[in-house]
Amino acid sequence: MKKILTILLVLSALGACTTGGRTEKEEFIVDLNSPQIPMGGIDVQMDKTFPLPGIRKINVTMSYFPIEDAVCLQYRVDLMTYFQFWSRSGRAAFIKALEEYKEDYAARDLERRGGARARRKYGNVEGYLIWQLSRYTTQAKSSVNIELGYSFQENSPYFLVNQREAYYLVSQQESRDTQQKAMYFTRAQADELAVFFNQEYLQGLSPVGAFNEDTNYDEYDNKTEIQSENGTQTEEY
Repeated sequence: MKKILTILLVLSALGACTTGGRTEKEEFIVDLNSPQIPMGGIDVQMDKTFPLPGIRKINVTMSYFPIEDAVCLQYRVDLMTYFQFWSRSGRAAFIKALEEYKEDYAARDLERRGGARARRKYGNVEGYLIWQLSRYTTQAKSSVNIELGYSFQENSPYFLVNQREAYYLVSQQESRDTQQKAMYFTRAQADELAVFFNQEYLQGLSPVGAFNEDTNYDEYDNKTEIQSENGTQTEEY
């Protein structure tokens, strides 16, 4: 009996050590009122408003939130303003996925009819999303899954950042949701964003200690891009 009690005590101690060593994943959230550093804007392509076919060019405004170490891509489509936030790990995944895409591009290994598999070929990341109709309406907030892949649009390949559906519960009687939104990048456009996602570049914007929590505040093988009739950037195929 004494031997059995000893074994139970040892097992209990081991279980306590295992539980104590377990670390929970920190949730990635961003306060829109946190200090931010403007970084300019870039052009990307997005789908035209349903039911119109094709894509259109929009401008995405970028800013860096040093306290949360987050990059925000702000854009407005279909009367709604979106703030799409990227964590450090998400930005690293974007840069890695872009390199893989460019390798596939150079090898002509992109499928025109790749479908859903192509849209998430290079993985996905967890981002944070805020969306609202205007500054006077409720801010909806949610974690969001962002797929990294590629897609052919108007006979040209694009690097794809696909923001999936998100849902926000305002109250038991009211909720907000948003449908998926896809951003289509030419290689040059994606390279431009990758520069702003580079951690050394971002650290140069925000000297250590500058902010703290108490601060108030395609031809497919053609390397040249052409301008399409509707103003979007494309690469001949």
